[in-house]
Amino acid sequence: MNKLELISTLKDRANLTKSEAADVIKIFFDSLSDAFVKGERVEIRGLCSFHIKEYKSYVGRNPKTGQKVDIPPKRLPFFKCGKELKERVDY
Repeated sequence: MNKLELISTLKDRANLTKSEAADVIKIFFDSLSDAFVKGERVEIRGLCSFHIKEYKSYVGRNPKTGQKVDIPPKRLPFFKCGKELKERVDY
C-alpha cells in the first residue's frame, strides 16, 4: 500500500473528501517526522513503536579499494513491531 492508496482507503471508510483525507495523512506523517527530529519516541499501541538510535562515528573500509573511510555519527529511526501486529500477520 502506498500513500495514495492509504488516502483513498481513509476517504472511503471515514466518508471524507479526498483533500480532507490527504490532509489527515499529511498531518499524521508530519507529526511523526517532527517527533523524530526532536528525538522523541513514538508509540502506536497494537501496531508499532519508533525510536531514534544514535550511532557513533567509526572507521570503515571501502570494499573495492580496502581504503579506510571515516563514517560520521548518525541518528536513524528504528521500527519495532507491536505484539498484536505480529500475531495478526503470523496468524
